Amino acid sequence: MWINGKIGVFVKTLRRFQYDLAHTILRSGGDGQQRWLCRPVSSSGPPWRLLFFGTDQFAVESLRLLTSSRNSSGRIVKTLEVVTLSGDIPVRRFAQQHHLVVHQWPPDIADGQFDVGVVVSFGCLIPESLISKFPHGILNVHPSLLPRWRGPAPIFHTILHGDTTTGVTIIQIRPHRFDVGPILNQELYHVPENCNADELGEALATKGAHLLIETLMSLSERLAVQQEQRHTGATFAPKINTSMSWIVWEEQTCDQIARLYRAIGSRIHLRTTWMGRTIKLLDFAGKCHISLSDQKRKPVPGSVTYQKESNTLAVCCKDGWVGFKAVLLKKRLTASDFYNGYLHQTLMKKMPNQTAEELLVSRKGVTVSHQIRKFVTAS
Repeated sequence: MWINGKIGVFVKTLRRFQYDLAHTILRSGGDGQQRWLCRPVSSSGPPWRLLFFGTDQFAVESLRLLTSSRNSSGRIVKTLEVVTLSGDIPVRRFAQQHHLVVHQWPPDIADGQFDVGVVVSFGCLIPESLISKFPHGILNVHPSLLPRWRGPAPIFHTILHGDTTTGVTIIQIRPHRFDVGPILNQELYHVPENCNADELGEALATKGAHLLIETLMSLSERLAVQQEQRHTGATFAPKINTSMSWIVWEEQTCDQIARLYRAIGSRIHLRTTWMGRTIKLLDFAGKCHISLSDQKRKPVPGSVTYQKESNTLAVCCKDGWVGFKAVLLKKRLTASDFYNGYLHQTLMKKMPNQTAEELLVSRKGVTVSHQIRKFVTAS
């Protein structure tokens, strides 16, 4: 038994010596780059040699925790280098501030130079030739409960569609398609009521970073019991763009407009059109309770009323009224500025002898000849 124990210690020491020797045999090429003279021996467990792929602030949280793990007791990370895109982006700034080696995309690395790759909010499809260079594959931190919300914008679509639960998933990536690899770890998260995409992103970034560390601690065991994603329940989360920001008052409810604002409002202003001009709606004030002077006349979607006491523009939608505190026309205007400078003036020019508060307002996709009649009131 004593001899067997000694042999085991000798084998373990020899493997570590092989790794350290291979890791230190480098040479400098004519371009100043370090190149491997021989292939390093892959680690079978932590601490890992990691190559991190990321770009934005969501990715920084995982990179931050990996960086701190290099110096903690019971280390998970032995070495850590970074692949990111060009430009002044959060991951590049963090890597430079913490003196991490930064590789340009695509990286020029040798087989087995790193044990594991980690991808967090990177946006580029990793080719099979690069994946194969990592003995333990490449992990991805994805902010949804896969297979729900595969794609580049899962957080925004979680808010937009009113999901009450979401989570983070650690998968092993596969070539050719995003977000389809086997699941190694997954954790549920209850979406706080009325939170926006930025708030949810911060929470999931923190949760994802800790779940990544947990996964790396027992990676070999998790790889052995990985689970393929189910085909049912898969949904796609495309990138957000300005076409999503146009409000169609006839079709969208108060709740839908509120979710749209919480999903994209910090990046893209909600839009409508007034008198053929695009107006950006700012500072969403939520659902409004409106009592018009003429109770017999039902307002059509798109009707606008100004609430003097709360300095709010209230707009009628499919099932009620929603409020905004400001708009962007040529410049930012408060609700009172917009009413006094535009709505009220236009109303007086068009109907100086009438008390019926009507104004022609157009919406996206409707020609001027088919404009919808709206109400404008000062209450």
